[in-house]
Amino acid sequence: LPFGTMPLSKLTPEQYEEGVLEGIRLQNQEIDAITKQRSVPTFENTIVALDRSGEILNRSILALSNLENASGDTVIMAVVARVTPILSEHSSNIMLNTQLWERVKQVYDNKDKDISLTPEDKRLIEKTYLGFILSGADLKGSDREKFRRLNSELSELTVKYGQNVSNAMKEPSRRMWLKKSDLTGIPQSVAESYREAARDALEQEGKEDDGDSYLVTVFAPSYQPFMKYSDRRDLREKLYRLFNSRNNGGEFDNTLILRDIANVRLEIAQIMGKKNFAEYQLQNTMAKTPEDVMDFLENLRKAYSEPMKVELKEIEEYARASEGSEFKLAAWDYSYWADRLKNERYAFNDEDMKPYFELNNTIKGVFGLATRLYGYKFKETEKIDKYHPDVKVYEVYEKDGKLLGILYADFFYRDGKSPGAWMTEFRGETKDDNGNKNIPLISIVCNFSKPVGNNPVLLTPYEVETFLHEFGHALHGLSSEAKYASLSGTNVDHDFVELFSQFNENYLTEKEYLDGFAKHYETGKKMPQDLIDRFVKSAQFGAAYACMRQLGFGYLDMAYHTLETPLRASADLEEFEKNAQNPVRCFEAVDGCMTSPSFGHIFSGGYAAGYYGYKWAESLDADAFKAFKETGIFNSKTAAKFRKMLQAGDTVDPMELYVEFRGKKPTVDALMERDGIIK
Repeated sequence: LPFGTMPLSKLTPEQYEEGVLEGIRLQNQEIDAITKQRSVPTFENTIVALDRSGEILNRSILALSNLENASGDTVIMAVVARVTPILSEHSSNIMLNTQLWERVKQVYDNKDKDISLTPEDKRLIEKTYLGFILSGADLKGSDREKFRRLNSELSELTVKYGQNVSNAMKEPSRRMWLKKSDLTGIPQSVAESYREAARDALEQEGKEDDGDSYLVTVFAPSYQPFMKYSDRRDLREKLYRLFNSRNNGGEFDNTLILRDIANVRLEIAQIMGKKNFAEYQLQNTMAKTPEDVMDFLENLRKAYSEPMKVELKEIEEYARASEGSEFKLAAWDYSYWADRLKNERYAFNDEDMKPYFELNNTIKGVFGLATRLYGYKFKETEKIDKYHPDVKVYEVYEKDGKLLGILYADFFYRDGKSPGAWMTEFRGETKDDNGNKNIPLISIVCNFSKPVGNNPVLLTPYEVETFLHEFGHALHGLSSEAKYASLSGTNVDHDFVELFSQFNENYLTEKEYLDGFAKHYETGKKMPQDLIDRFVKSAQFGAAYACMRQLGFGYLDMAYHTLETPLRASADLEEFEKNAQNPVRCFEAVDGCMTSPSFGHIFSGGYAAGYYGYKWAESLDADAFKAFKETGIFNSKTAAKFRKMLQAGDTVDPMELYVEFRGKKPTVDALMERDGIIK
């Protein structure tokens, strides 16, 4: 097929499973060929051969994982559940293969003697060696088999946890059926989306539509506007509790599973000679140690804690003017009253910006950022197969006309689709020995509301911010110029990978950028500077709260992953979570509501002991964008230096890359300036 893409619309769940199993068989042959050769271990016959093994398997896994999240197909979910323990066993077989480890170790021990090795070659050797170490290759005796068993158990637990999160979102009990009279305060466009959701649900269930049914769910495009705009405090509280208790009990309860995940991770770390899982996990990051992570989080807590209290006090006092002197601001009140205060103080409301962010224009504008910075061109194509009719596919070209990669874009919410937004790939970029490039096949997925009738899709500024964010990840994958798969694209340290996504978000408040596409869908007028200024001020108003909320997730993550004794079966997880978040708590804990059972990032999404990375990368992105502000936001020389980081993947230590770009190490000062904490 064109560019080595896949016939995604034609493949059955059974064929994805066959691809995984056949991929395992082929990679086993490739590993055998490495270990059974008589030649002395070299970089080429061991390290490179290992890096290039498993191509069929990797592509099958990527496609299967992408489809599971983007479709919510229960048959595909069952396939994932079946192959996960097999994949875990296969991975353990490779990393605990004594003959293979001996060859890798021999190449590593002799790397400084081989003058033909490039810096990228040496980086691959070091990363491969560390990967084996972290995977238990140097363990002896019974510890090796215990490590293998624990990894298999962990793999099954994380898949089950993630599937429970997805399934709980779809439960009928996680939605509210309302009448039009219940929607006071809700903008017309949002109300129409609730009406459309009700019609669809009633049709699927074979029920009669009375014409006055509206459906609100815990999915973000439905949940967030309701919490922000609904005048009904009782319904906001009800929806808040539905959202924040969705995996705490019931059929898709994750409380026992997350306890097991934390305990298995602790066992793995202790087998590896570490006190806790964070100490084990952070070896391959910029931060390096749990102490450095907590120092970073604590510095932000100290800087943002008092401004957050001032913000909440202002909002509460503002609300009391309407609700009475006894009113106490609760978690389900924040979005509503903060939005009203911002609207009054800055005459700003998210709805004011939506007419300027019509989806088709916004697609051109977001892609246009890469055109202005790096000269990339995007050409929509119909010749590449896709897994759903909603998906758009683009050929991406460099300014000299050379094909850079393929971008799949899946914008709209569908029933069963995983919540949120993400970037992934169907194939990463690599090069062969002759320098010929295998172009990357990159995908971004969002959950924007679908058009209702002939109405245009208008995005909130925060949805545009999300789009810019995921597009930044996509550019990281598309821009890659690494030779080896394991060093390519977004295969970088967790606390570095978000730099490129969050960097893009800075352009959302730059009129020079917005003028290129943010035009009123009816009048064609450009977004006025006054509206942008009010948006910036309103964003700064909530910055301290937003930071402390993020710190709450970071503290909770570190609490689970700095445990040095297992969580008891009788442990009160609500109390554990409450204690973990107390130093950065914004509101009183709500009985029955927890973050942990649905905290997919750390329990099934690869961010264990790594959630701090969002704020870490935010300090990097603010500092990086300051370089553009100093030289011009589209300065070609600064953009060329930034693009070098995009292209490098993990071929160079990330701090070295950053210092080469910026000329110095980053600080949090630029972040605090952007948030209005430093005036």
